[in-house]
Amino acid sequence: MGKTIGVLSLKGGVGKTSSVVALGSSLATLGKKVLLVDANFSAPNLGLHLNVVDPEITIHSVLENKANPIEAIQTVSNFDIMPASIFGNPNLNYLKLRDKIKSLKRSYDIILIDSSPALNEETLAVINASDEILVVTTPDHSTLSTTLKSVKLAKQRGVPIIGLILNKVYEKGFELSIDDVEDTIEIPIMAVIPHDINILKALSEFVPSTVYKPNSKSSEEYHKLAATLIGEKYKSKRFGNFFKKLRPKRHELNRTIYYQRIFK
Repeated sequence: MGKTIGVLSLKGGVGKTSSVVALGSSLATLGKKVLLVDANFSAPNLGLHLNVVDPEITIHSVLENKANPIEAIQTVSNFDIMPASIFGNPNLNYLKLRDKIKSLKRSYDIILIDSSPALNEETLAVINASDEILVVTTPDHSTLSTTLKSVKLAKQRGVPIIGLILNKVYEKGFELSIDDVEDTIEIPIMAVIPHDINILKALSEFVPSTVYKPNSKSSEEYHKLAATLIGEKYKSKRFGNFFKKLRPKRHELNRTIYYQRIFK
């Protein structure tokens, strides 16, 4: 039986959908059967990231009982996606999402659910449909406040939170530090994704950034997170990582702790 992981952020522009695509591709590269579901029903982006612009059958079709879940699935890159309709029916019972995708857990190792960047019924549907939660944030005060809301909402629903993906990190003095973010949210940071123009270039090519530049620093972070989530050890191809092992950073320690807690 597979696992569903909801990916949350209550603020747009933090790179949530890009993270879903990159992480999904990394998991598939590690040999897992992966499905990405676009549950940002009112403003879907997942299909657009992968050049699936106007799909005939979508998650909206499934929620309207016009199609079976399997009919809404397309294969893109090395994983599958269930896109949403850009002009889908807004008057749906989104909370049916859990029941609609439940049967798919028998066919996939990991189902990643992309959520709405708002505190609404769509986000609640994703939390309700998830076994675990990842929260995407950026190191600034305005995003941190919405991240707190995301975490609080998941905790209220009793869904375990794996941790944070800290995205678009410049490593400059104007940003909040990794320690500041983690201490404020009180959730472990599981990956730190540096600001990388290649992620935008990958988007323009409609491919996951981890495929476009598989050995970049940002891609390596997604690879490491993916490996941790499935209980595997990632072997870095980047020069200099041997020395990092001697002085691991906070998020690297968090991944080790998660691995040992879940898989040992």
